[in-house]
Amino acid sequence: MVKTALLSAIFAAFMTTEPTQAEACRQALALGLDVSGSVDAREWQLQIEGLARALAAPEVTRAFLAVEGAPVWITVYEWAGDASPRDLVPWIAVRSQEDLHQVQTKLRSLTRVPHGPGTAMGEAIRFGGALLSERPGCWRYTLDISADGRSNMGPRPERVRFEPNLSNVTINGLIVSTGSDTAGADAITRELDGLERYFRGAVIKGYGAFVERAGSYQDYERTMTRKLLKELQTLAIGRLDILPSQTVQN
Repeated sequence: MVKTALLSAIFAAFMTTEPTQAEACRQALALGLDVSGSVDAREWQLQIEGLARALAAPEVTRAFLAVEGAPVWITVYEWAGDASPRDLVPWIAVRSQEDLHQVQTKLRSLTRVPHGPGTAMGEAIRFGGALLSERPGCWRYTLDISADGRSNMGPRPERVRFEPNLSNVTINGLIVSTGSDTAGADAITRELDGLERYFRGAVIKGYGAFVERAGSYQDYERTMTRKLLKELQTLAIGRLDILPSQTVQN
């Protein structure tokens, strides 16, 4: 009896000293929201609420939680024409629906802060790259840039996107029409066509990079939902052998 108890104690001590396997990071996802002078208070609110609602969509939640033991890390910031993008939601690992709820609550607690009138997209990309470098060892790195216009100040985005700390980062875009309250459908299409060409030539990069289009800020939620689903369902399948005991949920 004593010998059995002693062996059990030794076994238990051995088990507690065994190193635990580090948790994998499936994806680091940084979202940069445009708050330049062309975005008024109403549009800012539609953008923030649209992102919060997109994160609450059941299909997006399922995509975030698709691989147990390998969470997606997410952070949100805003950018404009000055050299000081603002963190909105610090890095958080999404391991449960409650984690997504925390992000939504944080977004809805924000107060709009005035920024410069210009559009410094290169600085926004550089800031996003610096944030992503804080999450080493992830399978995939994704930077989202939302905007309703072209860069008109600061470093040129077509150069910044190829800086060393962005070498393994996929950059996607979400573009928004600014004239949707008064313009007709044809004018909105022409505006978005031009902005998409600009994004494809100067902003996005990486395997599978894409641009999503919103006809107005009222359409931001639906557009963000589509974009998140595309990004989250592009899994690093080749890395899943790290988690042999886990099951990918569809």
